[in-house]
Amino acid sequence: MSQELSDLDRRLINRLQDDLPLTQRPFASIAEELSLTEQEVVDKVRQLRDDGLLTRFGPFFDAEALGGAFCLCAMSVPEERFEDVLTKVNAHAEVAHNYQRDHALNMWFVMATETRGDIIRTAREIEHDTGLEVLMFPKKREYFVGFRVNA
Repeated sequence: MSQELSDLDRRLINRLQDDLPLTQRPFASIAEELSLTEQEVVDKVRQLRDDGLLTRFGPFFDAEALGGAFCLCAMSVPEERFEDVLTKVNAHAEVAHNYQRDHALNMWFVMATETRGDIIRTAREIEHDTGLEVLMFPKKREYFVGFRVNA
């Protein structure tokens, strides 16, 4: 990342990681806390996303609590094909996020779907699209780990 975060960027990013107010206008509430206008908050979030300083901003839904399914998946992708495979994997709406790791299994991603069968169907589609095996690691037990990164 070539850009530096301003103090305002840091304050806003840190605030966005806490519970958003459950109001009709949550950005207005955050703006008031940060002594900004609602439009300034909206514009700043958009700018941070456009600049790549925020890669995702949105809710996290518990697919299982909503009757769906999710699964951690991994692939062993030849380095020279990584970008092409990444594009093909991420083209599937079921893929929530994707990480590259320094390991034999160098691509890890999470799928969230409406049913367990959709997990298997999507994994098979990815295998067809890429010619590579998708290993699936379904959850055996759930743990809650809060994740927050201070900007």
